[in-house]
Amino acid sequence: MRVNRILLSVPLVVVALVVQVSVLARLHLPGAVPDLLLLTVLGLAMVYGHVGGALIGFGAGLLADLAPPADHAAGRYALVLCVIGYLAGLVKPETGQIKSATGPMVVVVAAAIGSTLLYAGVGALVGDTAARHVGLPGLLFSAALYDLLLAPFVVPGVMYLARRAENDPLAETGSASKASDISSGWLSSGTGLRIGGQRGGLKLRAAKSRATRAGRIKGVKRL
Repeated sequence: MRVNRILLSVPLVVVALVVQVSVLARLHLPGAVPDLLLLTVLGLAMVYGHVGGALIGFGAGLLADLAPPADHAAGRYALVLCVIGYLAGLVKPETGQIKSATGPMVVVVAAAIGSTLLYAGVGALVGDTAARHVGLPGLLFSAALYDLLLAPFVVPGVMYLARRAENDPLAETGSASKASDISSGWLSSGTGLRIGGQRGGLKLRAAKSRATRAGRIKGVKRL
């Protein structure tokens, strides 16, 4: 990952985790807890793509697994967010700009339901049956509802910051200067490349040399 992506993702993930653990988890809402960390991963993944989304999701999930008061096996939520970040990154448009809010909202609902199902499925594999006692349908509905209500206040802001970090003017200036240096180096060193301007110059030189030779021949004949 790029350095600017890491410098932006780490503070966002840490702040989201702190707010989720210290504020949202203590609201004691019925059903699931609003997953601010999931929304942050979704916003970053829809700008950085599937590879960046998977890496950020794994790191964020692992941090959530290790942060108190976590009561599950380490790596469980890291796996969930890694998969969700990868899938969310697949919907990234080529331009990096998402003009309609319908797509992100669908992604949020699908991610909320998918992460809850995947978390419960991984828990069933390791012997954790807490989801059965709470009620899986209620968890799915409340998770989708809470995340959908919270998403308009989180996802657009995260995507805006991520796009600003991607379009760093200093980085663009540096890359442009490097590109110009490389191109000038290719043109100045005999690499065998042929450009239209160079072809025209070679043709003009050949025509001049032919004219000079013709003039010399005529001068000799006159003598």
